[in-house]
Amino acid sequence: MKETAYNLQAAIDSFLREQAPAVNWDNQVAPGKWTNREIIGHLIDSAHINLQRFVRCTYEEGFKLIYYQEEWVQAQHYRDTDVTALVKLWELVNRQIVRVLANYPANRAQVKCDNGRDEPSFNTVEFLAEDYITHMQHHLRQLSYKP
Repeated sequence: MKETAYNLQAAIDSFLREQAPAVNWDNQVAPGKWTNREIIGHLIDSAHINLQRFVRCTYEEGFKLIYYQEEWVQAQHYRDTDVTALVKLWELVNRQIVRVLANYPANRAQVKCDNGRDEPSFNTVEFLAEDYITHMQHHLRQLSYKP
C-alpha cells in the first residue's frame, strides 16, 4: 500500500502544480454535464467515500458503503462553490488518504467491503485504492483548460 500512497501523492502534487492553475473552472462541456467545479466536487465525494472504506477496513469487513454520485454532487452545490475552497478540500482529503494508505496494516490489504449499488460487489482495499487513483486521474483528464 505504500507504493499506492506514493502514487496518489504524486498525482496530487502534479495536479496542484501543473493542472489546477490552468483549469477553466467555469466551463461546462455541454448542457446537463458537470462543470469543472462539479467534477472536482465529485472527486471530493469519491475521496470521502473511499477514505471511509479504507479506515473501516482496518477493523471491519464485509460492510456495504455505496456512493450516489449524481445525488451527492447536486446536494452539495459544487457549481456555486469557491474554487479555492474546492481545490483545498480536494487536496486535504486526498492527503489524508495518502496518510492512511502509507500506514495501512499489511494484514488488512486483502479485506473486502461491498461497494455494489444494485447487487453485491466485494472488492479488496488494495483494489479499491488502486482503482481510486485510476478513477481520479480519469476525471482530472476530463477538466477543460483556459485557452
